[in-house]
Amino acid sequence: MRGVVFDGKRVEVVDDLEVRDPGPGEVQVAVSAAGLCHSDLAVVDGTIPFPVPVVLGHEGAGVVEAVGAGVTHVAAGDHVSLSTLANCGTCAECDRGRPTMCRQSIGRPGQPFTQGGRPIYQFASNSAFAERTVVKAVQAVRIPKDIPMPSAALIGCGVLTGVGAVLNRARVDRGDSVLVIGTGGIGLNVIQGARIAGATRIVAVDANPAKEAVARQFGATDFLGSTEGVRELLPTGVDHAFECVGRVELVRQAIDLLDRHGQAVLLGTAPATAEASFLVSSMFLDKSILGCRYGSSRPQRDIPLYAQLYRQGQLFLDELVTETYPVEDFEKAVGDAEAGRVARGVLTF
Repeated sequence: MRGVVFDGKRVEVVDDLEVRDPGPGEVQVAVSAAGLCHSDLAVVDGTIPFPVPVVLGHEGAGVVEAVGAGVTHVAAGDHVSLSTLANCGTCAECDRGRPTMCRQSIGRPGQPFTQGGRPIYQFASNSAFAERTVVKAVQAVRIPKDIPMPSAALIGCGVLTGVGAVLNRARVDRGDSVLVIGTGGIGLNVIQGARIAGATRIVAVDANPAKEAVARQFGATDFLGSTEGVRELLPTGVDHAFECVGRVELVRQAIDLLDRHGQAVLLGTAPATAEASFLVSSMFLDKSILGCRYGSSRPQRDIPLYAQLYRQGQLFLDELVTETYPVEDFEKAVGDAEAGRVARGVLTF
């Protein structure tokens, strides 16, 4: 079968991958579509350290082909969106409703794939850039069959991360002001999450002026080319600032632009050893710096919710999909993403 493999030096679309059958508590999924996320590229450039060789991809949707023993919540033929959380479901963190903090879901890459007999790692317990993948049952969330697969694929990462950061982590409230630094796939979902939450001022910042139209479409009330003009719009600062790029200087700007009791939420993927600085004295007015993993999501709850909001016209998914590419055009999809020509490019099988 086809898939996108990174061997530590280069990325190649191969056609001789194999994936094992699902074991107890697992699901095999025929992947229909998978979004190209910055995190996939961060594995390639080394920002996210990961063992190789690895099948990339982690934002996918498809059709259940087979289920292992004990799986009852999905069956062959169901449409599913895939999450990256291979959480255990039984530890204290899972019991508290914090599956993103489950230690079973972090740093335990499996090798369900082989190529010419050689074991291949699975990225983010998912590897959606393959025609078929095997995931833990908890990662496969049934969705309505009338949601187009390229749109459904984006729920599993970009939407869960961006919208989830707003609703679950920051808990933006009606009337709040929100600053979003970076309007890529995550930033656009932060913007629409803030709109859904009832924020009345949503300031989007991006150095690419071509992104203004889509940012406003998703709910931005203002658009700036840098953070320098934020204080002119909101002299006392913002209630919530989301850094969606992963650059330490932008983290500092997000913190510096907070109002009293404001929150800076860090979503961008910075290098593993990156350090950011801030004035300690600036935090004494009840300000907060919040890390956020995967939108603090509970996928079995949140994915059906977002699917419902999409069907009601409140959550934009189709509008996120700028272009679809056959998996063989992976390099073109990467080029378009790096040039900022797409909100989200989606690979199809």
